[in-house]
Amino acid sequence: MTVTEPGTGAPDTGVPAGRRRWALVLLAGALALDVSGVAVINAALPSIGDEYNIDGSTLQWTMTAYAIAFAGFLLLGGRVADVLGRRKIFAVGVALFAAASLGAALAPTVGVLIAARALQGIGAALSGPASLALLSQIFPEGPQRNRALAVYAATGGSSFSVGLVVGGALTDFLGWRSVFAVSVLAGVLILAGVRALLPAGRRQPRPLDIPGAILVTLGIGLVVYGVSEGSEVGWGSAPVLVSLVLAVIGLAGFVVWEKGRTEPLLPMSIFRSRSVRAASLTGAVFYTGAGGLLFFSPLYAQGILGYSPFESALAVLPVGVVVIISSQIAGHLMSPAAYKPLMAASLLLIGTGVTLWVGTPQDGSYWVDMLPGIVVMSTGQGLGFGAMTAATLEGLPLHQHGVAGAVNVTRQQRRFGDLGCCFDRCQRRCHKSSRSTVRFPRGILGGGRHRAPGWADRSAHQVSQDGHHAISFRGEAVTVQAGRT
Repeated sequence: MTVTEPGTGAPDTGVPAGRRRWALVLLAGALALDVSGVAVINAALPSIGDEYNIDGSTLQWTMTAYAIAFAGFLLLGGRVADVLGRRKIFAVGVALFAAASLGAALAPTVGVLIAARALQGIGAALSGPASLALLSQIFPEGPQRNRALAVYAATGGSSFSVGLVVGGALTDFLGWRSVFAVSVLAGVLILAGVRALLPAGRRQPRPLDIPGAILVTLGIGLVVYGVSEGSEVGWGSAPVLVSLVLAVIGLAGFVVWEKGRTEPLLPMSIFRSRSVRAASLTGAVFYTGAGGLLFFSPLYAQGILGYSPFESALAVLPVGVVVIISSQIAGHLMSPAAYKPLMAASLLLIGTGVTLWVGTPQDGSYWVDMLPGIVVMSTGQGLGFGAMTAATLEGLPLHQHGVAGAVNVTRQQRRFGDLGCCFDRCQRRCHKSSRSTVRFPRGILGGGRHRAPGWADRSAHQVSQDGHHAISFRGEAVTVQAGRT
């Protein structure tokens, strides 16, 4: 069934009521593919480095390339979806992600792998905003959309922890290339259902704003590059300073350019909505706190408690379970009047979870010192994700939902992408110093009393200190922000 693209009134969703549940499964599956694309490679990094015999600075680009491409192309992806048709751009994005995953699985050199990761990021940037816009088109505003957003939120919040486990298991049993092979299979399955389950649309007579897209893509990409490289080579290094200065120039130029456009790439009018501003501010703090704890928990488990990559992934698996439960509760509570209370409660719980993590001792145990903070933080994630997403769309015309979705995903990717690169560097320090140590027998999640000998333990201790300092800073920010909301 062909429907008018949203924005011309109150449209028919274009999807029969009986198929909407399957459409939601399809869209949530695409979100899981995008989010897990960041997570599944974490456990595979040491194996990739060994096979290609590359140093850490080169290895980190398997993470950074994805982050830069994803963050840089998100706004353009949202605009292209609004103009050219959401189903079409969604399918193109998933297809590009799957094709890039195949290229990564078969990559003969690390250069090919890095290029494939960048293409994965572009594919995710196209499908991500389109999937959220399609969800808002398929499910009418009200209880139906709130329940759909709860499922969407549960998928997004749990996919990272599940991706860590899946990536660890695949790497341990089938090798690192299987991580990307599974993404190919998932992409093909999603594409098989696109035509039957998602509404078609038609091109809208609006410009794409190519100059604005170039400016914002370069600006955001340079920010991600500068932040990721700054902690690796030093904030005073010439490449970092040049990239950050050029990023400021590019983003300032983007703002000036957009003010003179009748059809801007990012309509600044969307930020006149109090709910959109609240969601954007909440999201910035939300993903910083939650992302920090989610990345440094496996680091602590591997570097201090002595867990293997797969065991450390199991350690954060409760995140997915708790997010699913709490997001379903939030879905029953959601309404425009409940958005801000849910977001405030979310930040308060995330701040509490991070604070519990800050007190974790070096000789701690999983059950007493790690799990409580993980559970509290995950409860906050589940309560807040759907409310933030719904508030981002509230009061906006439907033809702007693609760009609004891009804004929603951008704030998530900026935080997780930067922290992902940080975690990658810290994880390499653990593996570099412990690669030659003896593996001691231990029970999974058993409290971790076995230590790597001597110099390996000292390196892990330093990594843990780095992580605790970063978490402490972010925990304070989260707690303060919760009090102001």
